[in-house]
Amino acid sequence: MIEPLLIAQRDDHEIFLLPQMANRHGLITGATGTGKTVTLQTLAEAFSRIGTPVFMADVKGDLSGVAKPGATGKAAERAQQLNLADYAPEAFPVVFWDVWGEQGHPIRATVSDMGLLLLARMLGLNETQEGVLNLVFKIADDQGLLLLDLKDLRAMLQHVGEHAKDFTTEYGNVSAASIGAIQRGLLALENQGGDRLFGEPMLNIADLMQTDGQGRGVINLLAADRLMQSPKAYASLLLWLLAELFENLPEAGDLAKPKLVFFFDEAHLLFKDAPQALLDKIELVVRLIRSKGVGVYFVTQNPADVPESVAGQLGNRVQHALRAFTPKDQKALRAAAETLRDNVQLDEAAAIAELGVGEALVSCLDAKGQPAVVERALIVPPRGQIGPLTAAERSALIQGSVIYGHYEQTVDRESAYEILKDRSVQTAAETSAKPTPARTTERSTGRSQQTVAEAMMKSAARAIGSQLGRAIIRGVLGSILGGRR
Repeated sequence: MIEPLLIAQRDDHEIFLLPQMANRHGLITGATGTGKTVTLQTLAEAFSRIGTPVFMADVKGDLSGVAKPGATGKAAERAQQLNLADYAPEAFPVVFWDVWGEQGHPIRATVSDMGLLLLARMLGLNETQEGVLNLVFKIADDQGLLLLDLKDLRAMLQHVGEHAKDFTTEYGNVSAASIGAIQRGLLALENQGGDRLFGEPMLNIADLMQTDGQGRGVINLLAADRLMQSPKAYASLLLWLLAELFENLPEAGDLAKPKLVFFFDEAHLLFKDAPQALLDKIELVVRLIRSKGVGVYFVTQNPADVPESVAGQLGNRVQHALRAFTPKDQKALRAAAETLRDNVQLDEAAAIAELGVGEALVSCLDAKGQPAVVERALIVPPRGQIGPLTAAERSALIQGSVIYGHYEQTVDRESAYEILKDRSVQTAAETSAKPTPARTTERSTGRSQQTVAEAMMKSAARAIGSQLGRAIIRGVLGSILGGRR
C-alpha cells in the first residue's frame, strides 16, 4: 500500500493527501508572498517520493533548488516546530525544460499539433480571422503541406492570399484584411521569441513520465520566467501539454497513484479573455483526463480566477491567505471561504484574512471521494533547497540528463515552406522560358493600333456634324450606359 502524503500539520494532527485521490485534481490559492511556491515544492517532492512524475512551470525561477538537498534555515525551523522526526534534507531528480533552450532542454510543438484554437488565441485573432486561419489549415491539409514551424504557416498564408480567387469556390471567401491581421500576429509572436516554440523534434510526452534509479518520479521544471512575457503563449503551451497527455495516454481507471501530476501555475492566464469554445475544451480535458491517471492542480491568487465549471472538479484545496483591502477583495474572500467544507469550530473567512506565511486552510478528499472538513494548519516544509540553483549547477544537471542532445538538435524537414518555395521557383522559370514577340513587331502593332484608333476618332467627329451621325452616337452611348435608344 502506498503511504499517504503528509502535506500539513496542526499541533499533533496530521493532514494527508491520499495518492488514490490525487488525480481528482486540486487548487492552490493565496496572495503573493503567502507561501504558494513552497507548498508547490512540498507537493512535488511528496509525489516524487511515491514514484509519480511531476510537471510544473517555474514562473519566478526559484523552484530549481528542489534538485539540491535543503540546508538549515526556515525549512529546518519549521520541521523542528512540527516535530517531524523523519525530516531530512534530500535532492530530487529534476529535468529542466526551456522554450529557448537556455535554462533547459528545448520544448517544442508543431503548428499543426498546437491546433487552431490555441494558435488563434496566441495570435489574438477575432472570430472572422480565426475562420480564415481555419481555411488555411484545411487547404494545407488537403494539399498535403505540413505546417511544422512559423515559416511554414507564413508561407501558407502568403500562398492562400495570392491565390484567393482559386480557393473561393471550394473553401469560401478569403479576406485579404484577415490574412494581413494573421501575418501581423505572427510577426508580433516572433518578436517575443514565440517562434522558438514551434518546430521539430516535438516534445515526446513519454519524456515527462520518467522515474530515476530509486523509483522516484522525475520533477519536470519548465523555465517560465522569460516565457511569462508572452502570457498567451505560456498558457497555450501548458494547455497544449495537457491536451497531448489527454490524447495520447490510454484509459487507466482508478489507480493507486497518479501517472503524472501537472501543476498549472498562474492559472488565471489560462482563463483570462478565453473564448467560450476554448473554455469548453478546457473543462472537457479537466473532467476526462482524470481517467487517464493525470492529476491537474491549478495555482493562482484567487479561487475566483478559475471558472466555476472547472473549479467544481477540483477536490483537493490548499487556501493560503488573501488580502481584503477593497469591497471587491472582501467579497472574493467570503466566496473563497464558502467553497470549503465548513468547520463549525472555525471561522473560515476570518482565518483566510489572518493566515501567516506557510499557513493554510486545507481540505483534501477522503477515501470515499468526499471533501474533508477544512482545517487550519502549517504546510510541511520541503526537503530540497528553497531557492534557485546556481547557473553552473543547473548546467551540470542539464548536460547530465539522459535526454541531453536529443532536443538540442533541431530538425527542419521538407514542409509547406520548402514545397511552396520550389513551386514558386518552378513557375518563375516556366514564365521566363516562354518566347516573347520581337520588339519591332510590338512597335509596329502599336503604330497599327494607333492608326486605326485615330481613323475611328476622325470618322466619329465627322459623323457628329450630321443628324444621322448624332443619332448613331446616342445609340452607342445608350447601349453602354443601359439607357433606351
